[in-house]
Amino acid sequence: MEVSRDEQKKLIYRSKLSDIYIPTHLPLHSYCFQNISKFSSKPCLIDGATGKAYNYADVERTSRKVAAGLNKLGIQKGQVIMLLLPNSAEFAFSFLGSSICGAVTTMANPFFKTAEIAKQVKASDAKLIITQASCVPKVIDLAQENDIKVVCIDSVLEGCLHFSELTQLDDDDVPSAELDPNDIVTLPFSSGTTGLPKGVMLSHKNLITSIAQHVDGENPNLYIHSEDVLLGLLPMFHIYALTVVLLGGLRVGSTILIMQKFELVTLMELVQKYKVTVAPMVPPVVLAISKSLEVDNYDLSSIRMVMSGAAPIGKDLEDAFRTKLPNAKLAQGYGMTEAGPLTMSLALAKEPIEVKSGSCGSVVRNAEVKIVDPETGDSLPRNQPGEICVRGTQIMKGYLNDLEGTKKTIDKGGWLHTGDIGYIDEDDEVFIVDRLKELIKYKGFQVAPAELEALLITHPNILDAAVVSMKDDAAGEVPVAFVVRSNSYEVTEDEIKEYISKQVVFYKRIKRVFFIEAIPKAPSGKILRKDLRAMLMAGVPN
Repeated sequence: MEVSRDEQKKLIYRSKLSDIYIPTHLPLHSYCFQNISKFSSKPCLIDGATGKAYNYADVERTSRKVAAGLNKLGIQKGQVIMLLLPNSAEFAFSFLGSSICGAVTTMANPFFKTAEIAKQVKASDAKLIITQASCVPKVIDLAQENDIKVVCIDSVLEGCLHFSELTQLDDDDVPSAELDPNDIVTLPFSSGTTGLPKGVMLSHKNLITSIAQHVDGENPNLYIHSEDVLLGLLPMFHIYALTVVLLGGLRVGSTILIMQKFELVTLMELVQKYKVTVAPMVPPVVLAISKSLEVDNYDLSSIRMVMSGAAPIGKDLEDAFRTKLPNAKLAQGYGMTEAGPLTMSLALAKEPIEVKSGSCGSVVRNAEVKIVDPETGDSLPRNQPGEICVRGTQIMKGYLNDLEGTKKTIDKGGWLHTGDIGYIDEDDEVFIVDRLKELIKYKGFQVAPAELEALLITHPNILDAAVVSMKDDAAGEVPVAFVVRSNSYEVTEDEIKEYISKQVVFYKRIKRVFFIEAIPKAPSGKILRKDLRAMLMAGVPN
């Protein structure tokens, strides 16, 4: 039955909060520092490992010097530099300096292997790499063969420049770059969990919209302010931390506490020392805190807000986490590189709106969402799961040198198809079911791995778990679990299968359990299911 235009409009959902003015005419760096006069002497970046601090005036000045330094090295408007860095002050200086001089930043995981770095360097046509000494052996041959400059932040190495050479010029020496809001400012590569990594072209306008949708306005969707201390644990080379923590924190004048890697005790020590108030996390960190017996030994009461993103967490894990940090408001968020942090719980707004457990809130303001049937493309009414589609100024320009891939992701109506399955309930709250390509088809029934994973980690003797599909002659596909035992308890495969079978319908029962040392995950916290499927293909020893 054909749906009328008026009925179609009813199936497009918007935020519970009213739209706001977003200054998308500004360059990204100008937007981030627009209110700097209010907090120029306030701490901006603190290195958790060394305690070294930079105030806002320092960060803005150094970023301008880096812009001048990049220009002196020959980096011109529109050219790409790569940041192969862990979280660090130099990451912030380089990203902002690149924006100021009109260049484009692509970010890569410093743990990437040489071949992975080479693919991204060549795909992005990077002209300069800023990295650390431990990564230089992975890039030096590539750089010399392709006339790419390498800048090292921590050592003076042969064949490399030192980061100090980027900051020698006066900050007034920055050449004026004529920037358009639609100019690309950053080129992150999508995680590749469901395919080959693609360069995501994000403009100044795209990123400013993403940031403003959360932190701007009288009642910001994500209420962070100049008195907050933000935990900078999540990798800044990922869109979640880049947008919400670094750039969002700069916009509102928060102090950003930088951590390079996750160690639970160190995390708790730093929270206690610096009185962290806002802690963006991913499910593995939420899980570690929930399972830890050491949390009670530290004063974490300063944390008023925790947002978890990158992957869903179940109600039981949410409840367990809240018992550990009762003073903190916990909410889930949902987003993707191509669309920015798309939805965020209104429980974290300045005037909070209570949301249901398991929900990731309402769509952000200045954006639209609809749910479509993956088979027919028809818009679906409330409480019917389908593919989540989003439209708004935060949407990427497209994939780099991939017109076909762009067309498959962004349709003619400007809707970005996320590949994620979810539904919107009668209260306009968004619930994520799973990835479209991760759904397990058991005799035609759909099984969501995230649902089973949420059940598995409630078992007292399971530390972590992941579920993927395994081929089956009778059923087509069956769910199998990879499990990390907790504290060396010898929980058995049969015990786990029985534990799950008591809680789910027959077609969701786990067929096999494989015990491993750790669940493979991307830096964003997403489970690398392709790695687990590869283990299945190779024959997992058990």
